[in-house]
Amino acid sequence: MEQQLTKTETFPISSLIGTWEGTSKVWFEPDVVADESPCKGTIRQGVNNNSVIHEYEGAMQGKPLKGLAIYTVNPKTGECQAAWIDGFHMSAGILFSEGGSGGGGIKGGFKALGSFGSPGEKWGWRTEIEMPDQNKLIITAYLIMPQGEEQKITETILNRI
Repeated sequence: MEQQLTKTETFPISSLIGTWEGTSKVWFEPDVVADESPCKGTIRQGVNNNSVIHEYEGAMQGKPLKGLAIYTVNPKTGECQAAWIDGFHMSAGILFSEGGSGGGGIKGGFKALGSFGSPGEKWGWRTEIEMPDQNKLIITAYLIMPQGEEQKITETILNRI
């Protein structure tokens, strides 16, 4: 799980600010969608021009789901950080991730890598945020097993409203 994410050109984090709605999908095994549900959220200015707060809600297997994420991008280095918690995936803790913005196949966005689990069995979680245009936002997460295999675990496609 020793992946390095490139720090390149800076992503303008303020472009995420707005109200969003769309659909979120979850996979527990490859190629089998376990859940698909509508979702909505608001991304607002954080404590400075380099951070935003994403509050969202939807459902998971018919039960209400709420979550919160904080995203930051360092304008000098392109380094990004994310802290995330929700009522299903990370209900017992906060996942902290770091990475880079721009480049790396992410159009108008960034990707960040974090980990969770016990010291003897670390699991990875890579979040990719892509903004192909000013009114579309795609948030995709990949689970990285302790042996290094990756699997898409969530994909949320949002449209600005």
